[in-house]
Amino acid sequence: MPSDSGAFVTALNLILGLDPDLLNIVALSLQVSLTAVALATLIGLPLGAALALWRFPGHGVLVVALNALMGLPPVVAGLCVYLLLSRAGPLGELGLLFTPTAMVVAQLVLVLPIIAALARQQVEELHQEYREQLTSLGLSRLRMIPTLLWDARLGLVTVVLAGFGRASAEVGAVMIVGGNIDGVTRVMTTAIVLETSKGDLPLALGLGIVLLGLVALVNAGAYLVGETSRRKLG
Repeated sequence: MPSDSGAFVTALNLILGLDPDLLNIVALSLQVSLTAVALATLIGLPLGAALALWRFPGHGVLVVALNALMGLPPVVAGLCVYLLLSRAGPLGELGLLFTPTAMVVAQLVLVLPIIAALARQQVEELHQEYREQLTSLGLSRLRMIPTLLWDARLGLVTVVLAGFGRASAEVGAVMIVGGNIDGVTRVMTTAIVLETSKGDLPLALGLGIVLLGLVALVNAGAYLVGETSRRKLG
């Protein structure tokens, strides 16, 4: 087993040398997380906006539940998706368990409440600020949704980036529904766990460095969006 410094150097060589195994794992990770975040964005933004604009019986309960699901433990989400997709489950005939699609579904369950809940907060604040102007223009609540989402676009970019950060760093749910199968469902987080347990520190460190780089890029993007928003408001 190489020393810690030797493992770090080997890890850098794997990254700089574009090691095929490392690249395949990173590519699958991005494919799964980006797909889950894209679906969560398409569903979550209009859902959050609708909750911000409409009031109905049970609205408060739904908002509280949505906020609570933002902290949903990944292993619980993974277990629910596993039961849904297992052979004895309602969608077992589709054969999706232990596939990238199952991992996308698990990450979607985790990310959707985050995007929907935060979008609801931002749209509700804008609606309170511009309600009179929008009403004077004769816009129905349904027609207000795209207008308010567009006005909140900078803040919503940060919301989507937060969702991507949650998805890309997740391990428990994708381990349960994906199975960590080499070349099929092995992503960065699950591979780091496996390679560390095997004592293969170079690959684990290499994937860890790439994952940290992605997290840093996401946070930098969120910071830049926030600064741009503050300058416009100023």
